Amino acid sequence: MKQRIVTAIIFGAIFLPVIIYGGISVVLLAYLLATIALYELLKMRKLNLFSVPGLISLLLLWIFLLPSQFQDILAMIHYTKIEFALLAVLLFLTYTVATKNRFTFDDVAFSILATLYVGIGFYYFVETREAGLIYLFFSLFIIWATDSGAYFIGRSMGKRKLWPEISPNKTIEGSLGGVVCALIVAVLFVIFTDIEASFMQLSLITIILSVFGQIGDLVESALKRHYDVKDSGNILPGHGGILDRFDSLLFVWPLLHFIYLL
Repeated sequence: MKQRIVTAIIFGAIFLPVIIYGGISVVLLAYLLATIALYELLKMRKLNLFSVPGLISLLLLWIFLLPSQFQDILAMIHYTKIEFALLAVLLFLTYTVATKNRFTFDDVAFSILATLYVGIGFYYFVETREAGLIYLFFSLFIIWATDSGAYFIGRSMGKRKLWPEISPNKTIEGSLGGVVCALIVAVLFVIFTDIEASFMQLSLITIILSVFGQIGDLVESALKRHYDVKDSGNILPGHGGILDRFDSLLFVWPLLHFIYLL
């Protein structure tokens, strides 16, 4: 526990000033975190980031991370992000032939999905910060409240397993407790901030984000269980990897935009 707290303080001391400052620093942070997350994902499948398919994945990731204010770069070369993704698919499939199927069709599918999963999530991290610091803090506090509530309420009151085949320690009571704690945070945001949403709107949005944040956590748990790894990485002592810390937010940040809060 001591190691987890020390790591959280050090990471917070770096992360929070960057997002408060905003601008290009947030873009660079997104590129750094997403690159590490992609490395962790590929490593689960024993794919090397510093290989031909790994570098194709990395370049596609960096293209997907281009924030809206830099879209002119793509316009200059008359390509969209979707067209780059389709080009990457063709290159991946060509590589399956070049390697005589040592790099397989399944590897192609994993590489593309891993890149989209990480890229879309961290792209919307930047877009959320561009929309306003209050929305980024809202997403962070909602997930922190959900995680903390689920952990402590699950430990004290949890009896029924939520999804034991995926994450044996999570309980239904803990999951519901996490949603309740997230709603408390939403009430505080309505009272003490100028977030542009009514109490009913923010409550509904909070429930959706809290639930899907937990689903994001379960998705990564399923990945780790499938590939038989304990943590996605060890860059954050006591916490695991970047994916372990951002799995919920990779679902929440896009949803903030898809449900039209932003």
